[in-house]
Amino acid sequence: MTPTVVAVHSSTSHSFSKPTRESITLLEGLGVEGDAHCGATVQHRSRVAADPSQPNVRQVHLMHAELFDALREKGHAVDPGDLGENITTRGVDLLALPVGARLRFGDAVVTITGLRNPCQQINDFQSGLLKQVVGTDGEGNVVRLAGVMGIVSRGGEVAPGDAIGIELPPTPHFPLTRV
Repeated sequence: MTPTVVAVHSSTSHSFSKPTRESITLLEGLGVEGDAHCGATVQHRSRVAADPSQPNVRQVHLMHAELFDALREKGHAVDPGDLGENITTRGVDLLALPVGARLRFGDAVVTITGLRNPCQQINDFQSGLLKQVVGTDGEGNVVRLAGVMGIVSRGGEVAPGDAIGIELPPTPHFPLTRV
């Protein structure tokens, strides 16, 4: 399956879910134009409260549609944009990408910085959902399934149906951790 953009989302407010758009514009070094999380420094409320001068390594949130398929099988109705992502993908294993992987959407490039760290708001959205997207493996390691975060390395427009190109960084590759 060719990696593809399923849907794109943005919101001017710090709401949990993001409305679906016909397209979004990525701004180099900032994020999604018009989105509440757009900026060179942190925009997530808890991080701003801790240190507003931190660089924004969470400019773009990407989630794989395959997660929504799996959640439906477990009785959770979740659609693209519901969990606050900017770009919903299909056909790319986002969680297996290494730090520094670059995703190309036409001219636009997003460099992956790490895993989304889901919070209690997911349970506020739908009871029991948090334990479906955060758990532990057989060795006791925390497993996060709620997508990845990235920075905009090259701006451009992204729309549903766009093909996704994947460029891995030079080795050694480092696994994603929460950001």
